Amino acid sequence: MKKTDRLATLMQRLKDGSLHTAEALSEELGVSVRTIYRDMDTLAASGVPVEGERGRGYTARAAFTLPPLNLTELELEALHLGLAAVGQGGMADLAEAAEALSARIDALLPEDGTTGGAFGFATYPFRDAAEGFRFMPDFRAAIRARQKLRVTLKDRAAPQDLRPLHMDYWGRIWTCITWNETLRGFETVRIDQVTGVTPLSGLFVDEPGKSLADFRAGRG
Repeated sequence: MKKTDRLATLMQRLKDGSLHTAEALSEELGVSVRTIYRDMDTLAASGVPVEGERGRGYTARAAFTLPPLNLTELELEALHLGLAAVGQGGMADLAEAAEALSARIDALLPEDGTTGGAFGFATYPFRDAAEGFRFMPDFRAAIRARQKLRVTLKDRAAPQDLRPLHMDYWGRIWTCITWNETLRGFETVRIDQVTGVTPLSGLFVDEPGKSLADFRAGRG
């Protein structure tokens, strides 16, 4: 059972008002008692009002509980940017709530690294976080079409000709793994550092040492 499914099951068990021992829960879910202890710590850190202690049993009493949600990376990023906007809104109570909600989401993200890293809370202005998003459609389209892009970056005097290969979400930023034709090597580009994009004519094909598989294998 995945961690997210296990946590959802635990929340359902705990909110019935009964006292549940770690031993009983571990037997039901097919995991160790130690894993149940860690899950209880995770639920508590994510804001679930867990009551009880090790060796005695656990229960939870919440005003309301949302059902489990499955989010895409883009939906997660939209939520992240929304919280960033609230955090920069000048209202201390809502900013504190946004940071607390961000911490809850971080505690519930999968352990397998499929989201690229911790959700995190934006400590930079919302405007900076969202600035690069206008270029994301260009990168997505280029990856699908296998089209080279001429990209200008904040920290580069000259444009760079890139082969966009794969996009990743790292909690606070989107990045794109590329083969940089200008520098003749792999480069991970932060989308929020992009200031301009021009699609180049012609498509590219995988070449030895320049593919996503080569990047992931550490070659090239």
